[in-house]
Amino acid sequence: MLHIRNLSYHPPASVQPILANLDLDLPAQQLGVIVGPSGSGKSTLMDILAGLAEHSSGSIFWREQELNLLYLQQLCGIVFQFPERHFCGGTILEELRLGHPDLKSDRVREALQQVGLENLSLQTSPQAMSGGQQRRLALAVQLIRQPHILLLDEPTAGLDWSMRRQLVSLLAQLKQNWTLLVVSHDAAELLEIADCAWQIDHGKLREVPVAQLKAQIKI
Repeated sequence: MLHIRNLSYHPPASVQPILANLDLDLPAQQLGVIVGPSGSGKSTLMDILAGLAEHSSGSIFWREQELNLLYLQQLCGIVFQFPERHFCGGTILEELRLGHPDLKSDRVREALQQVGLENLSLQTSPQAMSGGQQRRLALAVQLIRQPHILLLDEPTAGLDWSMRRQLVSLLAQLKQNWTLLVVSHDAAELLEIADCAWQIDHGKLREVPVAQLKAQIKI
C-alpha cells in the first residue's frame, strides 16, 4: 500500500505552498484517480512520487518502508502527459531498449503484449503510431522497468473518444498486476474503473467516494 502523510511542497519562489498537508492511502493493485483543475498541484504530486522533485515536508511510504528520492525512482514509473513528446528512439525496439541495452527479445514482446501492441513491427517509428498506440508504448516503456506503482498524468488528454475508451480498458487490465495512480482534470471514463478517488484544489487534497464523484460530473 502507498501511504502519503502530511506531504507539503513549498518551493522558495512560491508565496503559497503548491501542495499542503496531503494524506493519501492507495492499496496495492487498485486504481486511484485524483481529479482537479489545471494548476491545482496534480502534476507536481506526480513528479514528487516519481522521485523527480523533493517534497518540503511529510513522508511517503510503500508498505512500512519510508521512501527517499532514490527509492521513489525505483518504485514508481511515470507516464507524462503527451509522452510521445519524450520519445527518443527511432523505432519501437530502440525506445524500449533505452537504458536497457541488453534487454532480451522475450521481455520486449511481453511488455508489448501487456499493452496490446504485440502485432506491430519492432521497426515501426514511434512517431508513425497513432495517439493511442503512443500512449500504450509509453506504458510499455515503464513496464519494462517492473515498477510497483504506475503514475499517469492526464493519460487521455488529446485522444479521441475511441482511443480514450481503449486506453481506459487497458488500464483496467493493468491494475490486476500493478498499483495505478492517475491524475486528470477530465476523469469521467477513468472513474468507471477507479477503486478510490480524491479531489485536489489549490494544493489541498480530500478523498471523495467514487460514486459521489461520478454523480458530481454526471457520468
